[in-house]
Amino acid sequence: MILVNTDFITGKNLHTISLVKGSVVQSKHMGKDIMAGFKTMVGGEIKGYTEMIDEAREIATKRMIGEAQTLGADGIINVRYASSAIQQGMAELLAVGTAVKFI
Repeated sequence: MILVNTDFITGKNLHTISLVKGSVVQSKHMGKDIMAGFKTMVGGEIKGYTEMIDEAREIATKRMIGEAQTLGADGIINVRYASSAIQQGMAELLAVGTAVKFI
């Protein structure tokens, strides 16, 4: 499956199938949340949250690809990601794109 954040794939003629998406709500365990709270006092990267978002992005992407495969797509164009905080230590990550078939 080819994923791009452009509205074309070089050298391919495309037929649009449908909007596809994948989402996940992810959280870290309380111990990591407490450590993140301490980190906010001194500043710097909160690696536990970075890992959480990376994991969520991977899961959401896989779900989006699965939806596209179900539709018989060869690729997904205009891939975008969005995230939002649900509550402290919990975030939703959404992956969206347009499933396409090569013609």
